[in-house]
Amino acid sequence: MPQAHVFPWWGGYLLLSPLRKRRVDSMELLRPYVREGMTALDLGCAMGFFSLSMAELAGPAGKVVCVDVQKRMIAGLKRRARKAGLLDRIDARVCTTDSLMLGDLPGRIDFALAFGVVHEVPDRESFFGEVHRSLVRGGRLLVAEPKIPVPADRFRETVDSALEKGFIIEREWTLKGSRCAVFTRN
Repeated sequence: MPQAHVFPWWGGYLLLSPLRKRRVDSMELLRPYVREGMTALDLGCAMGFFSLSMAELAGPAGKVVCVDVQKRMIAGLKRRARKAGLLDRIDARVCTTDSLMLGDLPGRIDFALAFGVVHEVPDRESFFGEVHRSLVRGGRLLVAEPKIPVPADRFRETVDSALEKGFIIEREWTLKGSRCAVFTRN
């Protein structure tokens, strides 16, 4: 299996910068997909740029499962969630490059987000297979990849990998430097 590129843990602070917030409004992006009481999944959550917004949208009855391969990213996420009063809605997990550690959640996730993550995954087929198994029927997966370093043809390969694992494409669009696609689990 090819070695995965892993975004450096200290880069997690850059992902929380006000400049990123100008480029991507996490609440605006997630509001159409995450509702009160849902169980959401933030794949490659880093320090929680999207996780905390998901937790707010899911409300007290909801849950956000956050996975990242780096313990320091998960520790940063937990600190931020505690400070925001949202830690009770967060299930933070350190995963591996071989497993997302979602085996206990078959058919339990309503919505999953993989923002800027898939290009770092060593085995896309395995990744999409695990996500597919974790989603409820009709559950959605939003994949966003940066235009640099992921050119259009490579993004198309990512979309094709998801389709091969049984996802149905709902829509595609661009978002300030990223290519995005939403898939549904049938």
